[in-house]
Amino acid sequence: MNQAPPTPKNGRGRHDREIIALAVPAFGALVAEPLFVMVDSAVVGHLGTPQLAGLGIAAALLMTAVSIFVFLAYATTAAVARRVGAGDLPAAIRQGMDGIWLALLLGAAVVAAAMPTAPWLVDVFGASDTAAPYAVTYLRISVLGIPAMLVVLAATGVLRGLQDTRTPLYVAIGGFTANAILNVTLVYGAGLGIAGSAWGTVIAQAAMAAAYLIVVVRGARKHGASLRPDAAGIRASARAGVPLLIRTLSLRAVLMIATAVAARLGDVDIAAHQIILSLWSLTAFALDAIAIAGQAIIGRYLGADDEKGAREACRRMVEWGIGCGIVLGVLIVLTRPLFIPLFTSDPSVKDALLPALLVVAVSQPIAGVVFVLDGVLMGAGDGRYLAWAMLVTLAVFAPVALLVPVLGGGLTALWWAMTLMMAVRLITLWVRARSGRWVVTGATR
Repeated sequence: MNQAPPTPKNGRGRHDREIIALAVPAFGALVAEPLFVMVDSAVVGHLGTPQLAGLGIAAALLMTAVSIFVFLAYATTAAVARRVGAGDLPAAIRQGMDGIWLALLLGAAVVAAAMPTAPWLVDVFGASDTAAPYAVTYLRISVLGIPAMLVVLAATGVLRGLQDTRTPLYVAIGGFTANAILNVTLVYGAGLGIAGSAWGTVIAQAAMAAAYLIVVVRGARKHGASLRPDAAGIRASARAGVPLLIRTLSLRAVLMIATAVAARLGDVDIAAHQIILSLWSLTAFALDAIAIAGQAIIGRYLGADDEKGAREACRRMVEWGIGCGIVLGVLIVLTRPLFIPLFTSDPSVKDALLPALLVVAVSQPIAGVVFVLDGVLMGAGDGRYLAWAMLVTLAVFAPVALLVPVLGGGLTALWWAMTLMMAVRLITLWVRARSGRWVVTGATR
């Protein structure tokens, strides 16, 4: 990054237009995804507390399963974008089909594993005797939608690699709308209860996968790309995804440790922590949208053998990350009096929230750069480094976080530990970005 000449104003404007064109629709699609769970919760919540508790447990298991395989989107985006940059659209789509076939295989494996073990999984999560039957019912039905959801992840990666984030937005909006209508119709109209909610979600997910497949198949036929499964290509997609899987699991471990520590601090702190974590996740969607743009843009530049363009785009996206982080931090501070009452009326929870929120606000510019560089290195196909960097981050964060309750620290101390985690990520990613070792040009890395 530091070796590239300054980006000219017209080049900066070009990068800005590309970032906005890709990031804004990506943000909309990212926000639409968690709305599925919110709709299910709103509909099932009127059936009763045990049903809602059962949904909460099953949804947590399903979201964990899907999030583990998010590498299907990330790895596919980078690989397809490189081929696009190299001007080989048939190979780009063929690469994307390998990712989609891998998604189907993984989805089938998850269904085969989850169906017989559903009661055990629910029990591990500590479901009560009244909530457990509803959790098992919802989980066994909803897990049938996992293959469709994994196809959605892989196909989203294909379209992002093709520099198209609008289609995923439209599909997400359509899926959300269908899910809402089906949930109300099947739960209340057909009287299926929580099973109706699960079936509504499965049908909506299948429709989303079908919509993506129609778009990808049309592209394949237009450019003469084969749709048949290719064992070598599927294995290559799996190998590219393993480092990103390690990165994702390490990040999930960080969040689980943070929640476990907050729980040890007491009911007030865990309640406040969950509110902050929800807000933190929302800001992450905004920053992740820029990272998604980075994956697509960097992959395309490197595929086109444009090292200078890749470095300039990286630099400009870092500036965007810093700017967005500052804006988000200021918004958190200014809007605290407005959104805190929406989550809690408990004075003790509010007291725990306020100082911790200031820590989150201060850390947003750091998070902005972290998300951007994460996206840049993913777009470059530098997954192995990302895996090692996240393992180092986990190794630093875990003992610091676990010491918080031992040393008598509270929620604010825990979120300072979270800020340390982001700072370690920043250092590891920044060192890699400045080294230039991520800049590997060509249709494949």
